[in-house]
Amino acid sequence: MDFCRKHRPDIDDSFLYEEQLAEFELSEENPTYVAINEQGALVAAASLILNDYNRRGRKGRFRIFQADTAEPDIYRELLQAILRHTAGLDKLDIFVPTVNARETHNMLAAGFAVERYSYLLVRNEAFVPDLSLPTGYEIKPFRPGTDEPDWCGVRNAGFAKLKGSETPATPEMVTNMISRKDYIEGGLMILRHNGQAVGVVRGADDEYEGSPIMNIGPLAILPEYQGKGLGRILLRAALRFAKEQAYTQTVLCVNAENERAKALYIGEGFKQVEAAACFAYDLTAK
Repeated sequence: MDFCRKHRPDIDDSFLYEEQLAEFELSEENPTYVAINEQGALVAAASLILNDYNRRGRKGRFRIFQADTAEPDIYRELLQAILRHTAGLDKLDIFVPTVNARETHNMLAAGFAVERYSYLLVRNEAFVPDLSLPTGYEIKPFRPGTDEPDWCGVRNAGFAKLKGSETPATPEMVTNMISRKDYIEGGLMILRHNGQAVGVVRGADDEYEGSPIMNIGPLAILPEYQGKGLGRILLRAALRFAKEQAYTQTVLCVNAENERAKALYIGEGFKQVEAAACFAYDLTAK
């Protein structure tokens, strides 16, 4: 745990928040290995996430794969240990901040390749533009115990071709999502057209550079409803909700190839603050 905390500022810490570390347990879903030096000190660690979502998508996600030394052999040895747990998977992936040149070198030396890039965008403008719903549309708060299938239907259709998010979400995953500490009551919203769910957006409690921030995502629109300005409407609804909850900043992530979405966010006042490369290890070619 201390090793994870030590390296949190240097790596993608998406799965290293204190809440997640407190819940961590060694199991088949969390194969974990460490490297110990001659003095008995922990100098490297690799921990893989193999939950139901990852197994259905046939890919494992590293929560951490890091060493105190630049020696690439440690990475290779840890990787070989992790590979014993990858039956049925097609690949492993990990995000590395593009500014981390040493870690980029180590991933390439260990046999990983860059699959895609992701950007972190932050908005700290107080002004929130007005939103105007077309006739027949309404934005309704999520109803726990009722709206999980609608949420999944929109999210899965909207993200079916989005790299890294192709695996369908399940109602059970949504139930777990609203039971976490980052849940904000009223933060999940559904856009409906004549009663049909056509869009979803979520605002969750987060922290950036030591200050509270609302994280926006997912934001998804059914494919047949895209290109109508509905994504902008849902984004502004989330921004308005953040302001009502007294957040002064909002944050979201976007894939580099999703140029239309990034253009929308930049146009609504977001600015890119970080970039990360998704490194993938192809298990089918090994």
